[in-house]
Amino acid sequence: MHPDTLAYNDAQSPDDKAICDLLAREIEQTLPDAENKVWHRHPVWFLDGNPVVGYGKLKSCIRLLFWSGQSFDEAGLQNEGSFKAAEARYTAAAQVDVEALRRWLIKARDIQWDYKHIVKRKGRLERIR
Repeated sequence: MHPDTLAYNDAQSPDDKAICDLLAREIEQTLPDAENKVWHRHPVWFLDGNPVVGYGKLKSCIRLLFWSGQSFDEAGLQNEGSFKAAEARYTAAAQVDVEALRRWLIKARDIQWDYKHIVKRKGRLERIR
């Protein structure tokens, strides 16, 4: 895990840190080939340069975001934004359904929209997996 991600987690309140540590551990274990870095001030994991999952502190919770999550066809994820992203929000580590999280992470690897080239394509997304 990138040192900046560890620093990000350490900077959170104890309850939020517990959520971030749990999410980071599961992401690292389920997506061992993903590159991790802090991107736009939040920990994000990339596969072949394409963002697939990340999390960040919002005012009242930790938001877990899957860039292609709307294509997962999974309960527990809410649509986010006008592209293909979906999210889950947590206020306590006990709220994280680890089984569902692992399933979502596998889908994040297997179902991807090409965010890496979205600017080059002028906002148009193409499915790459």
